[in-house]
Amino acid sequence: MVLLLIMSVCSPGSFYLLMPVVPLYLATAGVGGVGAGLSTGALMLGTVLMEFAVPGLLHRYGYRLVMAAGLLLLGAPALALLASSSLPLVLGVCLVRGAGLGIVVVAGAALVAELVPTDRRGEGLGLYGAAVGIPAIACLPLGLWLVGNVGYGPVFITGAALSLLTLAAVPGLPARSARIEHGSVLGALRIRGLARPTVIFATVTLAAGALLTFLPMAVPAESHQVAAGALLVQSCAAPLGRWGAGWYGDRHGAVHLLVPAVLAAAVGTAVLVWVGSPVAVMAGMGLFGLGFGLAQNVTLALMFERASESDCGRVSALWNLAYDGGMGAGAVVFGLLTVPMGYPVGFAVTAVVLFTALAPAWRDYRAAWRVDIPQGTSERRTLWKTSC
Repeated sequence: MVLLLIMSVCSPGSFYLLMPVVPLYLATAGVGGVGAGLSTGALMLGTVLMEFAVPGLLHRYGYRLVMAAGLLLLGAPALALLASSSLPLVLGVCLVRGAGLGIVVVAGAALVAELVPTDRRGEGLGLYGAAVGIPAIACLPLGLWLVGNVGYGPVFITGAALSLLTLAAVPGLPARSARIEHGSVLGALRIRGLARPTVIFATVTLAAGALLTFLPMAVPAESHQVAAGALLVQSCAAPLGRWGAGWYGDRHGAVHLLVPAVLAAAVGTAVLVWVGSPVAVMAGMGLFGLGFGLAQNVTLALMFERASESDCGRVSALWNLAYDGGMGAGAVVFGLLTVPMGYPVGFAVTAVVLFTALAPAWRDYRAAWRVDIPQGTSERRTLWKTSC
């Protein structure tokens, strides 16, 4: 678990460092907002496509080989960005790096589910989420700051190194899992109780893809420090929300936080309509980050709770599909919206979409509120399904 947490701090730094930088790299090369959105879309497309395969790869090859391949794919292609800013090259790099990200995130979450006792799973997922959030706190704003001070080249080299150096921790991971069974990832949606949290989380991540990709371009040109500060606020709030949700969920039930998570994300996005105001941008991103962190822990904890132990690989892949598919779709659609409508309208439309997710969140809470047995037990799973 300690080695996994070390990897979770280091390898996502490669992703977060370059996430706002690559769209800006394309935008400054004259590609425009659509091209910037496509870069995030290609990254998430590669992630989503690989996530379908990860449970089968884990079943066949084990954690060590699969995780090593993921770290290589996430890090090494970033060096190719030194050669050119042409759209085809950048999109190809994003696609391959996305495949590496898909391996790392699915394998990491599945490993947490195996290593942590069931009655502490929410807290274990919260600790894992906080570790994953640490590089977001540092690297999302750091990438933009470094670009302004040292240029794109050193940022791309640093992004590659953060992932490749983490290969040193791979030999200490478990070689294989006795629990993971091979099966269809989308077939996991047929497990009762998984569809609603999947849809809810995909809606929240749709907003995350739009905000994290376009906020640096949406703020006035003279206010890049405001954008960097807002990304810092968001990246601090998200892991705090994720860890806090895990602690609370193990003691009182994660489902109680489902509606507050969606509401916080929706209100925070709506505040960004006033994107010209530094106070509104900071407050909106902070509130969105809190809701995003809560939603990450709550939905994943509920999905693991409602599935069997042998399905942990498929559940992890399904949750990550919602995460990365939502982020990619959000970036692409938001980029298309802002061309005719502008950024404030784009943020308003995104907020409306988030508010619609309150309906399934409330329905899921109403279906589960009667169950008082501690989270994670087989009795709780049985009673939850009966109450539905």
